[in-house]
Amino acid sequence: MASAVFDKLASRYDELWTHTTVGLLQREAVWRELAPLYRRDETILDLGCGTGEDALHLTRGGIKVVAFDSSPEMVLAARRRGVDARVLEIEKIESLEGRYDGAISNFGALNCVQDLAKLRQPLARLIRPGGHLALCVIGRFCLRETLHFLSKGQLRKATRRWTGVNNSTSLGLRVSYPTVRQIIQAFAPDFLHIRTAGIGLFVPPSYVSPVSGKLLARCDAIDKRIARRPFFRALTYHRFVAFTRK
Repeated sequence: MASAVFDKLASRYDELWTHTTVGLLQREAVWRELAPLYRRDETILDLGCGTGEDALHLTRGGIKVVAFDSSPEMVLAARRRGVDARVLEIEKIESLEGRYDGAISNFGALNCVQDLAKLRQPLARLIRPGGHLALCVIGRFCLRETLHFLSKGQLRKATRRWTGVNNSTSLGLRVSYPTVRQIIQAFAPDFLHIRTAGIGLFVPPSYVSPVSGKLLARCDAIDKRIARRPFFRALTYHRFVAFTRK
């Protein structure tokens, strides 16, 4: 189960990703996309919250966040940081009650969900009309990843996302890689697609050979300029897709 995998990662997740330079830059890119969507005093859901980094950021901006993750250890880590986090699989959000101003799911939590369309009705019930849904998923094609593994002669890894399903990740997870079009279709007609952006084109995946901080800053500056352009966003590590609840 995914929860067991992430339980094992929880104690080192921030070290391996959150607090790395690449992790910080890619998360800040997501935060730039989130900024216009949510306002102070709103209440939103964080689905697949991990150690609570996004929830903490939004809370500092006066937004109330109710966070969920399938991993008890991830939830425990988030709670230790002061996040209102609870154990719940994303696929079971139909059990939630209440009304929210929006929801987010960041950095591939939804890639572990096999049928995104099953989330549409529960989220449509939970999110008020006019509220926003913001999803950041691992894309089906990443130029930097493909070039990285091809340079090492690892064809299978270079093309591992292309079929849309990967049954042999290094973590032992079954992961799906939906296209942006598939994501939009999964949440229609209750959610209107308003924006797509790419996260991590010149800023590389964390496993690519170490890059100096100065060069990463330059890469981030380029990404800021081109993140929403259709051609470039199709080459990035993550896809950010935003919706408005009709």
